[in-house]
Amino acid sequence: MSVTAVPLRPIKKGSVAKFWAALVLLTLLAVALAWWTTAGFQATTLPSGVRIKPLRQGKGALITANDVVALNYRLHVGTKQAPVIQDSRETGQPFVTTTQGLFPGFADGLQHMRPGGSYVLTLPGGTHVPTQMPGAPFKPSDTLVFEIDVLQVEAGAAQRFLQAQQMQRMQQLQQLQQLQQGRGQGGSPGAGNQAEASEAR
Repeated sequence: MSVTAVPLRPIKKGSVAKFWAALVLLTLLAVALAWWTTAGFQATTLPSGVRIKPLRQGKGALITANDVVALNYRLHVGTKQAPVIQDSRETGQPFVTTTQGLFPGFADGLQHMRPGGSYVLTLPGGTHVPTQMPGAPFKPSDTLVFEIDVLQVEAGAAQRFLQAQQMQRMQQLQQLQQLQQGRGQGGSPGAGNQAEASEAR
């Protein structure tokens, strides 16, 4: 039985170095591709200390101070793993707002979100309430964590929305004043009319 010898070719000078260089280059390309595909889901820390982590990217323009936003949120104190202390879904209606009248950190974070997106918004102490609010289940020094789903954005509608809110408040104030005046004149509205009717008899 004979064995056929296969002659081995000698490795050319520099081939091993080229092989390792190609391997390093492929590894770097793989890392860059992985980073690029997940870059949109990396957490961002704003200058205020507020942190935003996208869970689902939205579409369209970023929310501005001129927009009206409909969203759902869950609020945790400390970490996302802590119990939910407030859930907007329990009201049966989305939370509709502008950036005005919100915690400063919430307004700041909202302007880095897009319609249809889901985010985790972390507000460190000092970016929400400046002083202890009566009955609030958190302190000014606490970290607040919001899970936010941006449902809809109406661009440029903030001014109309705020005016409508102001008119509604004025109407409620007028109704309250009328109710108080009615009570001051006889206990309940219509009591004076009943007294006049009995005197006429």
